[in-house]
Amino acid sequence: MTAAERGLVLLCCTLGDRAAKPLTMAQFRELSSRVQTAERQGVPDDPVDETLLERLGYSGDMARRIVYLLNRETMLETYLEDALEVGCYPVTRISPSYPQTLIHKRGASRPPVFFCVGNDRLLQGPFLSVAGARRAGEAALEFAGQLGQLAARTGRVLVTGGADGVDWAAADACLRAGGSTVAMIPDALLDRAHLAGEHHLLCSEGGYDLPFTTPRAMMRNSYIHQMGEQTVVVQAAFGKGGTWHGAVENLRRRWSPLYVFDDGSAAAQALVQQGAVPIRDVMALDHDA
Repeated sequence: MTAAERGLVLLCCTLGDRAAKPLTMAQFRELSSRVQTAERQGVPDDPVDETLLERLGYSGDMARRIVYLLNRETMLETYLEDALEVGCYPVTRISPSYPQTLIHKRGASRPPVFFCVGNDRLLQGPFLSVAGARRAGEAALEFAGQLGQLAARTGRVLVTGGADGVDWAAADACLRAGGSTVAMIPDALLDRAHLAGEHHLLCSEGGYDLPFTTPRAMMRNSYIHQMGEQTVVVQAAFGKGGTWHGAVENLRRRWSPLYVFDDGSAAAQALVQQGAVPIRDVMALDHDA
């Protein structure tokens, strides 16, 4: 990693440190802006310490917090070494392999760091994203499999949330057909690292050991929709759950063209009323790509 990437990881990741309170993306952007402004004004290139940070307008408490985060070099080295033992490595927002789709759609608010295991070249796409229920019906699982085969056949990387049900059916079909997949997961990579390989990449925001939380799951859902050149919802629960809320947010923010498997369910009908395109044949995606 470059010095800039190391600084980003130090400031924005916990690194297994319970005492740490990493910067939010907004706080990191503000720090970068203040430092750049100071440089343009000719402030001496001094080490980042509490005195410099207070000169940049930070309170004593915030200055101490930033300095604490930056001084965790030894902790960073240990964390990266432990990650490497299970094949995990960081991809930062300034890394060459960072997904261009997130740079384009999220801009300055794009996530600072993903920890990955597998082939990070898959992050360049092009992508077909799929979202759906863990407890899906037979028709939904069959359709998900067809989507996976379509991604493989058309040379698109399939993006899922790495969950059971629809995600698994689509990813398994894609890999069996010779395609490639990216799983954006909201929990630790440790238990899944053995699944990664040349054609299957797993990514988790902020760390390789972070546990599942609902906010992390909601953010994961947004990345799935943002990465897709097309996004397909295969089955959702009406008015609740991550699949539903991710789809509604996509329709509101127009992250990617949204399609929904037209299974006659209340959820599918409601998403169509809000702007999703109903499909029953995956070939419609091939024509629209």
